[in-house]
Amino acid sequence: MLLIKNGYIIDPKSGRNGIYDILIKDDRIIKILPYIMDYDIPEKDKDNIQIIDADKMMIAPGLVDVHSHFRDPGFTYKEDILTGSKAAAAGGYTTVVLMANTKPAVDNPDTLNYVLDKADEADIHVFTCATITKGLKGEELNDMDTLNELGAIGFTDDGIPIMNEDIVIAAMKKAKELNTPLSFHEENPDFITNNGINHGKASEYYGIEGSPRAAEIDMISRDINLAEKYDSPIDIQHISTREGVELIRQKKLEIIRKKNLYLPLPLSNENVTDISSDSDYNKSVTQIIPMKTSWNINIHGEATPHHFSLTEDAVIENGTLAKMNPPLRTEKDRLAIIQGLKDNTIDIIATDHAPHSFEEKSKAITEAPSGIIGLETALSLAITNLVKPGHLTYTEMIEKFTINPAMMYNLDYGYIEEGGPADLVIFNDQPYIVGDPVSKSSNSPFIGKQLYGEIIYTICDGNIVYHKE
Repeated sequence: MLLIKNGYIIDPKSGRNGIYDILIKDDRIIKILPYIMDYDIPEKDKDNIQIIDADKMMIAPGLVDVHSHFRDPGFTYKEDILTGSKAAAAGGYTTVVLMANTKPAVDNPDTLNYVLDKADEADIHVFTCATITKGLKGEELNDMDTLNELGAIGFTDDGIPIMNEDIVIAAMKKAKELNTPLSFHEENPDFITNNGINHGKASEYYGIEGSPRAAEIDMISRDINLAEKYDSPIDIQHISTREGVELIRQKKLEIIRKKNLYLPLPLSNENVTDISSDSDYNKSVTQIIPMKTSWNINIHGEATPHHFSLTEDAVIENGTLAKMNPPLRTEKDRLAIIQGLKDNTIDIIATDHAPHSFEEKSKAITEAPSGIIGLETALSLAITNLVKPGHLTYTEMIEKFTINPAMMYNLDYGYIEEGGPADLVIFNDQPYIVGDPVSKSSNSPFIGKQLYGEIIYTICDGNIVYHKE
């Protein structure tokens, strides 16, 4: 039995905010009270109880990441399911959904079973997607029925955009039937000369063409229109452009009106961040999508901490450590992503945890692979760049790490209530220096930087799976 004392609970699902004690038995929360007395604890358990004093700390539901790469099978020199799980726990995550672009890809029962069997050994909940197309080739729809029945909770060709529109439509029809989401990597390769580097200031610095914003805009436009037409649950992954944010915003508002969901609420002028010099853009940012309304919309927008924390200047400063797909873009884009998080256009924060070896990231800018690790710094980056500047409250931030991603995958996680799962993260809001990662890889521009909000405990199924000494 575990008793957590004096912590400040933040639970977006119930709206509970305040100082409470939490009593846990096995993998369930059995009591939440302002003060748990001795007589609240069953007599037979009093001699076998562990106490955590969470005074001056915050308690949130265990974080849920719906976009991680654990590189297993095939690339375990970068990460594997067990080391990735430990990195996730160090970042406050108790649930992770893996992407399917392993080697071999998760496009067949044998590889799926391998991943799920190894996931059973992890200290946290590890789920996986399967690929939308066979061999990630974008040519033939996978057997989604069988893979879903065997345990794949979603489908994605993440890392490779699906250019065949007929395949996308067929996948959307099947996803609606299975009530499982499709996650889309939105970069049209026909537009891209050098991936991972924004076409602009960064590409000019390196003397290359880079990746233009049009590559993302083109794919987002296609897929949100198809998703509305076929009423398919989709996740637009790692949004990087202000135009992409606006496309999703307008599509969500259009769906709200058509379905007679909650009417959008006006934002007062002082709450609208001036994120662009484009007057037409600023005029459009006048409505907010209520959180509970966004739960009823099948189109989900996803932002990564690096896209709301950094710009292409980081690529000039850090080289390949800040190279990623889609690339870091401009300050206007970063602020537009923050505005999208503020008004619930973007309802999910996901890490795109992408480990690579030191040798790989030491290659030339055009040869090194894209991606950074993200699980261990995600919450801290959100506190530092979203909460501390006043863009989001803690509750608004935490919902995008917990209940929103959990609901997209129909997972019974991401909330704190009696009888609910004993999955929690306990953290503070104090400054700290990011140290060496728990992950097998260390490709991050944030190591050695000061951030706010250190993870002190992560609890999964009632067990302490991480403790900062």
